[in-house]
Amino acid sequence: MAEAAANLPGHIAITMDGNGRWAAARGVPRAAGHKAGLKPVRMCIEECTHLGVGALTLFAFSSENWGRPPEEVGSLMSLFLEALDSEVAELHEKGVRLRFVGARGSLPVRLQARIAAAEERTAGNRGLALQVAVSYGGRWDIVQAAQALARECASGALRPEEITEAAFAARLSLAQLPDPDLHIRTGGEHRISNFLLWQLAYAELYFTERLWPEFTAADLAAALRFFASRERRFGQRPAAASA
Repeated sequence: MAEAAANLPGHIAITMDGNGRWAAARGVPRAAGHKAGLKPVRMCIEECTHLGVGALTLFAFSSENWGRPPEEVGSLMSLFLEALDSEVAELHEKGVRLRFVGARGSLPVRLQARIAAAEERTAGNRGLALQVAVSYGGRWDIVQAAQALARECASGALRPEEITEAAFAARLSLAQLPDPDLHIRTGGEHRISNFLLWQLAYAELYFTERLWPEFTAADLAAALRFFASRERRFGQRPAAASA
């Protein structure tokens, strides 16, 4: 992937779409597709660590996904538990700092406990910042930030005129990180689907037909080449943006 490394994003966000269609095409349960999706997750973590990408945020389970059949939701929750048990030690050894973002109170209590333990174990690491969005929605993120600001105003700790973009961003789930530079979505859909609505305002958007379980290091390299080819203006004229 050396040819893609000249102009790297500091923060990559990925919508991992296509597990169900991958399973259906092979006549296997959807749970098998979700399990197959762990391989490209490992690959992306390894490549980002190797290349020096600072942050990786993965959209694993949206707030809307609770509407899926109970057996599929249950298999996903079991897979999260299994992955935490099997992967956290290796992530810790690699210096990865793991964090989960989303409405965690909706998750099974057992899973909440494992998440908290994994976060505590890796909290002191200084390598890749890995965020896994579980029970997450961009609108939920914006609303909970607005609620936090409203509570501060009601208590007198903050005046309404002191609410700025920076103050609002500081109450969002990824407040400690720079906004994603590159958003990758697999599976052929060309939409954000309620993922990081505030944070993706100026991200480069890369869509691929590749289903998530089939996503390879070569596909990631293609996304990074796309990013390197983009002229990022942030709403300014080219000369002003590059000054």
